[in-house]
Amino acid sequence: MAPRVVSVEADGGSRGNPGPAGYGAVVRDPETGEVLAERSESLGTATNNVAEYQGLIAGLTAAAELGAAEVDVRMDSKLVVEQMCGRWQIKHPGLRPLAAQAAALVGRFTAVRFSWIPREQNRHADALANAAMDAAAGRPPATATTGRPASADTVGRPASRGAGQPATGSDPATAPASWEPRPTFTATRLILVRHGETPYTEQRRYSGRGDVPLSERGRAQAGATGARVAELAPSVAAVLSSPLSRCTATAAAIAGALGDVPVRTEDDLIECDFGQWEGRTFAEVRDQWPGEMDAWLASPRIAPPGGESFTHVAERANRVIAGLLTAYPGETVVVVSHVSPIKLVLRDALAAGDGFLHRLFLDAAGISVLDMWPDGGVAVRTVNDTAHLAAL
Repeated sequence: MAPRVVSVEADGGSRGNPGPAGYGAVVRDPETGEVLAERSESLGTATNNVAEYQGLIAGLTAAAELGAAEVDVRMDSKLVVEQMCGRWQIKHPGLRPLAAQAAALVGRFTAVRFSWIPREQNRHADALANAAMDAAAGRPPATATTGRPASADTVGRPASRGAGQPATGSDPATAPASWEPRPTFTATRLILVRHGETPYTEQRRYSGRGDVPLSERGRAQAGATGARVAELAPSVAAVLSSPLSRCTATAAAIAGALGDVPVRTEDDLIECDFGQWEGRTFAEVRDQWPGEMDAWLASPRIAPPGGESFTHVAERANRVIAGLLTAYPGETVVVVSHVSPIKLVLRDALAAGDGFLHRLFLDAAGISVLDMWPDGGVAVRTVNDTAHLAAL
């Protein structure tokens, strides 16, 4: 008979942070302490936090395989516990897909409770993780401190992962590099579309929260973009749009070309708030706010006077992306937004620096395509494709 309640002890770490990494997870009967399952695996090169999340995912997967209804998760990682409880923000983009995967697993149980424990109370999972780190570093297996040797039955075996569980870390900066193409059917494909032209586009004006409609040329661009997206992705799970009319009109044209897929507006996809610069030309802002513009160009943490920083825009854009990876695994989603949110998503996908934001040009109605895997892997396939606009 399947256990109704189990406890999961999970840990992970790396030698060097980033460095050779691994995780360990133990599933127990909370009343008797009997070990019901163990999971352990080397991750190649990754960070401590990536390994900790992988340990949590492995433990929850094992609990689900046992048919448990409720889970008590015990970890010595304060960061993972607080983030999974929703008390701490997940600021690192490399951790968001892992947290989303863990959250999806949590949804499979009637109840999941998270608690932090001191490291000495997590020795079994810690020993499994250390053995996995040794394997990642190419060291011979050591004797575990769990009361038995680190044998092939406990540590050396491949982890019994559930379908879709990643085998590598999710941080693009620390995950093992590879030229090997990944299977696209396991990725969530995002088709990022900038809205069509507006009068402000042609006049080179800052266009943030003001609801400026598409121009005649912009409407033609939206129609051409719809046809192009239908060629790229005949089957689309969802079309999301910023609530501003220049985006919803573009999204409606795309949805129509796809067979009238419903369009859902998402407030977090709205353009940056440019504050006092809204509606002004680039030249006017340079003349009237030279110091403020220099500071804004120098740091994404600086906001225009009375406006919003790119750092804040990135936080809300990343919330949308994390939600899409959870809601639409292995499917294609069209996202219609503005220059700033799309640039910030591409910056993170390419692991680029902040200078990227002022060096990348995105045309009106340009299309960018990226694939994102549950383990944080990313493949940027197209940036600012405008071939469909050539005849306009």
